[in-house]
Amino acid sequence: MHFTLKQLQVFLAVANHENVSQAAEELAMSQSAASTALKELEQRFELPLFDRHGKRLQLNEQGQAMRPRAAALISQAQDLEQALKSQADVGELKVGATLTIGNYLAVGIMANFMNEHPSAHVKLTVENTAAIAAKVRNFELDLGLIEGELQDTHLNVQFWRDDELTPFCAPTHPLAAAKQLSEQQLLDAEWIVREPGSGTRQAFDRAMSGILPNLKLRLELQHTEGIKRAVEAGLGIGCLSRLTLEEAFKRGTLVPLAAPQRNWHRKFYFILHKQKHQSTGVNSWIDHCRRIS
Repeated sequence: MHFTLKQLQVFLAVANHENVSQAAEELAMSQSAASTALKELEQRFELPLFDRHGKRLQLNEQGQAMRPRAAALISQAQDLEQALKSQADVGELKVGATLTIGNYLAVGIMANFMNEHPSAHVKLTVENTAAIAAKVRNFELDLGLIEGELQDTHLNVQFWRDDELTPFCAPTHPLAAAKQLSEQQLLDAEWIVREPGSGTRQAFDRAMSGILPNLKLRLELQHTEGIKRAVEAGLGIGCLSRLTLEEAFKRGTLVPLAAPQRNWHRKFYFILHKQKHQSTGVNSWIDHCRRIS
């Protein structure tokens, strides 16, 4: 074999960071050792993999074609190493989750998972759907847990579980006493919603099909807790996953609203890169999520 796994690791790290020094830091190598490994890989096959722009290295066409195959090979090697070390138990797992899932489900799942697999080391990244999809696509994450529907030729999308959005307001809001919101009340209300690119916003926009252009969107915020606080302060009404609202409903600081003429149902999904090896850890995580949901 005319290349090493370390050379492939360097190649992938440089592809992720577009910078040799940052790649070297990630791999706990010196910058000169990382540069040498990358140079030897390219020279061995007389195949440049990057376009150089100062200190920035950007994948060229050959590098783009090689990246998924190199990532799959490294993933398989890591899986084999873990199997040899711990009889196929789980090692390091990089999981991405969207904000609702990450803040209200994933931490509990991670704790239970690590109790079942003491050797597991789970790294959790929490961002919106678009950001998590991009990281899975670029092999920065082993899998993602998302709340938005996604069409991407590079990603495998698998159903996980059902979820439901719920409109809500402060108990002092004029709509708090309404048993059921009419279409006109939905149009007259001032809404505080998630930002574009989030799965919650995607589901909200779909639920409001037909009247969305005429809604009064007063605020668009990136954080669920910020929306809840703004609604509690009387700035408008919101719409979030019921998972995020249960405690506030029990305390009476927020009040659920009903609009059954609108479809508030949505789904949560797993996303994985189609060309990345599905390791023991990934399979164990998916099985665990499905078992406890």
